[in-house]
Amino acid sequence: MFTGLIQGKGKVSKLMRERSTIKLSCSASEELLDGYEVGDSMAINGVCLTAVSKSKQSFTVDIMPETFNRTTFARLKVGDEVNLERALLFHGRLEGHLVAGHVDQTIRLVKQIQHQNALVLTFNYPAELQGEIIPQGSVALNGVSLTVTEVSGRTFSVSLIPHSKHETNLGSLRRGELVNIETDMVGKYLKAQSPVSSKERKEAFYL
Repeated sequence: MFTGLIQGKGKVSKLMRERSTIKLSCSASEELLDGYEVGDSMAINGVCLTAVSKSKQSFTVDIMPETFNRTTFARLKVGDEVNLERALLFHGRLEGHLVAGHVDQTIRLVKQIQHQNALVLTFNYPAELQGEIIPQGSVALNGVSLTVTEVSGRTFSVSLIPHSKHETNLGSLRRGELVNIETDMVGKYLKAQSPVSSKERKEAFYL
């Protein structure tokens, strides 16, 4: 479990692809990796992965086909910057929101504007996520906990404060790029309990 508060940025240092699997190595600061061991979890761009090997300044994870097909990892290149967060310890304040690290799918940035001190990012999202993204609700993008500021049709917007812009890889996104999205798990449970079927929900959305 994670909070969506990014603890540092890393860089992809090595990629070994075989069909729909990847062995990925990532460099990170010694401070972030202090006490991090083989078998521990790390959220990379919001995806919960397990260390299979580790050194002072890098670690390696295995990516299985399900993760390959559902996330942006198939497009990663050596040198790419990634957001990193270690698993949550339940002995302090819970900032952000509860993030499982189980990415739903990828979405595309369609617009970005600077509004005073905020960078406003607008994304398209698919019909399958209808009802899971609401104004003032929580969403994790590349693992970053953010508040939805606006929902319009099949797009939604979030605002980055200067800290989030500089300390995560969202600030360097370009229009058309994909990010990993995980919607709020509370919203998922509520949607699952709804008596309206997914087919009826889609039909109602397009009326």
